[in-house]
Amino acid sequence: MLVDTHCHLDFPDFKDDFDQVLANAKDAGVGTMVTICTYVTRFEQVLDIAKQHDNIFCTVGIHPHNAETEPEVSVEDLTKMASHPKVIGFGETGLDYFYEHSPRETQQAQFKTHIQAARELGLPVIIHTREAEADTLAIIEEEMAKEPFSGLIHCFSASKEFADRVVELGLYISISGIVTFKKAQELRDAIADVPLDRLLVETDAPYLSPIPYRGKRNEPAYTAHTAAKVAEVKGVSVEEFTQQSTDNFFRLFAKAKRG
Repeated sequence: MLVDTHCHLDFPDFKDDFDQVLANAKDAGVGTMVTICTYVTRFEQVLDIAKQHDNIFCTVGIHPHNAETEPEVSVEDLTKMASHPKVIGFGETGLDYFYEHSPRETQQAQFKTHIQAARELGLPVIIHTREAEADTLAIIEEEMAKEPFSGLIHCFSASKEFADRVVELGLYISISGIVTFKKAQELRDAIADVPLDRLLVETDAPYLSPIPYRGKRNEPAYTAHTAAKVAEVKGVSVEEFTQQSTDNFFRLFAKAKRG
């Protein structure tokens, strides 16, 4: 059984064929999904999806793109929303300097708030970083020095040095369909030495469809293509990587219960 550790099932891209998308996932061997919150003002819709399906969990948080436009949240706000059994982590949060839809200072402040909430409840934080390696790492190191926390770098596309350092700090790395792209050799090189027990897979659906579906809407079923490519990069069988990545997920997201 595979786990799609990061998808956005509340997005309108799935409104017309939601049940079929779930059926496709089951047929592809994807037994568990995590639908990720990006707007705290839409948290209830995200939670509703998780509540309706035994094999779907969710998070609560504010994407760095939305850090300025969403209401400012406190650690208390986040931990209260995360009290539901179906909420297994915080985020996605982090830094995005590629688009900079929100001021950097606002992104940084919200990132730290999410980390504090994650530490408070002992849940993982889902970290988004794009064109912001140095500042992301600085905040992670600063917060780890205060008190350790758990989490993952979602949709990893950073450098090998960054990968090595975050693993050293105790975080996990989640790989998306980007790893299948022809021009993604740098990414494949970056994860080649990441220990198998620190790797997860995701779709980030509806975005970033892996080959052979690139250019089309992504969906949880396609996690299988990403897992196959990561297994190839790591030099292990698909079966071994599937088992390992699933075990990794349930170790990191301990609040999620195996079906």
